[in-house]
Amino acid sequence: MARANHHLSGSIQHESYGSRGPWLLFVRNNVNVVELWLTGKQSAASFSVALAIASAQQPQVHLGYSTYQGYTNATSKLSVFNGIRYAAPPIGALRWVAPQAPIVNNASIIDATRPGAQCPQNRNAPNPADLSDPEDGSGSEDCLFLNVYAPDDAKKLPVLVWIHLGAFGFASSDEIFRNGVANAGIYDQLFALQWVQDHISKFGGDPSRVTISGESAGGGSVMLLGMAWGGTLGNKLFTNTIAASPYLPMQYGYKDWVPSQSYYSFAARAGCFPFTAYGSSNTTVLECLRSKDSATLISASQNISKSGTYGTWGFLPVTDGKAIQQLPSIQLQSKVLNGQRLLVGNNANEGPGFTPQNITTEDDLVAWLNLTFPLFTNDDISKILQHYPTNNAPVDSSAPLFATLGDTGPTALNQSSLGTGQQQRANNIYAETTFVCPSYWMAEAYSGKTGFSSYKYQFSVPISIHGQDVSGYFGPAAPEQGPDFEYAFMKIWGNFITTNNPSISDKIANGGSSNSTANNPAIFWPSFNVTMPYQLNLNQSGGVPLSVSLNSAVNATELVGPTLRNDFRLVNAYTWEGGRG
Repeated sequence: MARANHHLSGSIQHESYGSRGPWLLFVRNNVNVVELWLTGKQSAASFSVALAIASAQQPQVHLGYSTYQGYTNATSKLSVFNGIRYAAPPIGALRWVAPQAPIVNNASIIDATRPGAQCPQNRNAPNPADLSDPEDGSGSEDCLFLNVYAPDDAKKLPVLVWIHLGAFGFASSDEIFRNGVANAGIYDQLFALQWVQDHISKFGGDPSRVTISGESAGGGSVMLLGMAWGGTLGNKLFTNTIAASPYLPMQYGYKDWVPSQSYYSFAARAGCFPFTAYGSSNTTVLECLRSKDSATLISASQNISKSGTYGTWGFLPVTDGKAIQQLPSIQLQSKVLNGQRLLVGNNANEGPGFTPQNITTEDDLVAWLNLTFPLFTNDDISKILQHYPTNNAPVDSSAPLFATLGDTGPTALNQSSLGTGQQQRANNIYAETTFVCPSYWMAEAYSGKTGFSSYKYQFSVPISIHGQDVSGYFGPAAPEQGPDFEYAFMKIWGNFITTNNPSISDKIANGGSSNSTANNPAIFWPSFNVTMPYQLNLNQSGGVPLSVSLNSAVNATELVGPTLRNDFRLVNAYTWEGGRG
């Protein structure tokens, strides 16, 4: 359904971030959640705004349509406003239409000490038992809220908008397009960004210095927002972008057979399937769906998402000719984009969480490719096998698993800390087509044009699966991420947000635990361009092995302990891992 079908990971501490970072505005919208920080002179430690509430006079803000009262966190000294409504509830007749302004409500002061409802949560297919989610199906359609975090004395501070990780959930069809909007979630995000322009100054933020950011579908949203309305928005809504593991699934036209089948299957599950010719019923499919209660739609949405092929969701962004006018692979080449600067990264092992871990032969691989990329022809499949070569021997279950170096020795084509042979071949194909190549396309798109710049990195701390990087820049650090690494990663993001350049000092890059006095490449991080495709590889050395289980099919080894040291290298992104870009 339009705003209900996405997965919100429970592992992220959303109210925790490097407190030196910028404003954090937290918008619970269709896809995900958006967060926003203003940069003040705070400490560099992570914090939780839920730790304590000061007893002094609590902060208030009047937005014209409502007045909200938040609280001051006694530990972080931040003013916190949770659950601010930025759009009218997208329910009933407002389902699958562009967001509307909130209803004016100035009768009383609205309590803003608790977050608003999250949007309904769904998992991807096939939702195996060992990946069950206690939040599956939870949430509310009335979820267009945001949270704002600001220093008490904030004045014209830069703004960070964080779009939550997860997956997309935008239903589309010809009927929705004609009687509402496809890509409703993108419209919600654009509406939230306009809210920032209209109101963030009331909290001490500078609307001319907005950075949008996100991971996974959040990173994909950043990409699509950069493309929105054909790239004609310029700097009206934001100037900087950060995309971590930008998620780019197959993007169909709004009335193509794949999104249409998902839409009508969803309608059938909700009891709205048409059994008569058009015109012989008093109610259209869309009218019927708008009349249903939330529980019915949430259940139908869950069933559709879980019935797809492995690692997929039922509802995705589409090319609608309006908000999203072209395929990313086409528009990014044109370099006609919103915003000016980009920091983009991918993880070393993006694919295993979305790839069935039982691919042992090339026949298995081809069968999986046909399911995952249904529009590919036999010639397309042959080209993929040619560009992702390996021997045809079955996977050797006793073959050692280890992380590649990236520029010497075995490559990700057939070796990683999570797979070898045909299985790794599949893992890498999915990773590159869905996350890695989009990060390269974005880096190229924001480079080589006056006033534009991009910076690229790879997160390589073992095991570097999809989403493992988030604790590095949001905190608290995971066991496999040393405190030096977390501090440096946060500083990279913070410097880009506040100075437009992610370079950090030798001391921070090498780490306080290191005795190294060598010049670190992170101190003069060159911008990306096609003639000098620099990428900063963010890794560590040292540590002791720790065996971890990802699920019933995959075990891996991480490195943990006090001997972890930062290991940052500047590498050629195009020759990396056997040739990318």
